[in-house]
Amino acid sequence: MTDATVFVVDDDQAVRDSLRQLLQAVGLRVQIYASARDFLAAYQPDTPGCLVLDIRMPGMGGLDLQAQLVQEGVKLPIIFLTGHGDVPAAVRALKAGAMDFLQKPVNSQALLDLVQQAIRRDAETRATSAEQAEITRRLQTLTAREREVLDRMVAGMANKVIAFELAISERTVEFHRGKIMKKMGARSLAELVNMVNRYRPGSSLGA
Repeated sequence: MTDATVFVVDDDQAVRDSLRQLLQAVGLRVQIYASARDFLAAYQPDTPGCLVLDIRMPGMGGLDLQAQLVQEGVKLPIIFLTGHGDVPAAVRALKAGAMDFLQKPVNSQALLDLVQQAIRRDAETRATSAEQAEITRRLQTLTAREREVLDRMVAGMANKVIAFELAISERTVEFHRGKIMKKMGARSLAELVNMVNRYRPGSSLGA
């Protein structure tokens, strides 16, 4: 988590300065922005971390920024900071995928705890995405016939059934199985099935 960055977006300079000091005091990397537009202009989606975001700001507010990030497919965990009258808006933010919200003045320990949770969640999300991308890359190395055989392997079909369905010999099925296992980097059928089900649970690969 040492490479994670906490992005703070708040139009109040005093809040920005205090959050920077708090977060840096526990060794976190921090980037501060005075507006949602400034953050959007600077943010690189491959940067891990989380977003601490004021819900009400001039121009583009926190909810608008959240909607923009969702539209762009950015899954950065968001912790909203709210004023006393903003709780209904914060609840809407949670329904739209925000991690949590804290009312100002923010309890320092509560914020630090949430930030650490958010950074862990982001790391898990990125790891899952990277795994899915790698499985996708391996699947793309399969031929059309290998994908047909794989589909049936995952469905639990025996070699002779696969051979009958595809009108090929059992020996050819065995050949394709060997190629599939090698290309997919699977050491066992169970590992292969688990890998493919994580990629596309409940779906046919040949679809």
